[in-house]
Amino acid sequence: MAPTLFDSDAKPGDLIEIFRGTYKHWAVFIGGNEVVHLIPPTPRGGDFSDLLTLLDSGKAQVRRQRLWEVVGSDRFCVNNLLDDEYQPREPHIIVRNACSMVGQEFQYNLVTQNCEHFVTVLRYGKPESRQVQTAAVIGGVATAGVAVAILGAALFSAFLKDDNKRDNPK
Repeated sequence: MAPTLFDSDAKPGDLIEIFRGTYKHWAVFIGGNEVVHLIPPTPRGGDFSDLLTLLDSGKAQVRRQRLWEVVGSDRFCVNNLLDDEYQPREPHIIVRNACSMVGQEFQYNLVTQNCEHFVTVLRYGKPESRQVQTAAVIGGVATAGVAVAILGAALFSAFLKDDNKRDNPK
C-alpha cells in the first residue's frame, strides 16, 4: 500500500529519508502529502535502484511530487538529522524556498551536490551529506586496511628472505 501523510508524522519543512537499498534519497516535506526533491534525469524504466545511474548524472532537476510517488514501495522516515547541530529555518521559509526551485536544473555530483545536500541547504542553510561522510570514512578505513595488509605482506616477505639467507649461507 502506498504511504500517506498519515503513515508519518511529517510536518512542513521536515526532511524525508527514503531507503533505496544501496543509498538513501532525500526530500523535503512541504505539506499536503507532497515533497520537493532533487533528482537526476529518470533512466529508462524509471529505476533509480542502480547507484551507477546516479554516478553518471551531471545534472538534476528539482521536482514537486506526491510522497508516495517518490517513495514507491521503499521504506522512509522523517529525519531532521542536523537539528542538534544547526538551527532549522522556519518551516514556511523552507517550504517557500523549496517550491520556488521547482523545475530548476542544477549541477549534480554524488559527492558534493546530491539530494541530501539539497535538502540540508533548504532546512539549515548548509550543504551536508552524512551519507557521503560515512562513505568517506568507510573508504578511508578500507584503504588503511589494505595499506596495513600490504605492509604486513612486505615485512613478512622480507623476514622470509632474511630467514632464508641465514639458513642457506653462500
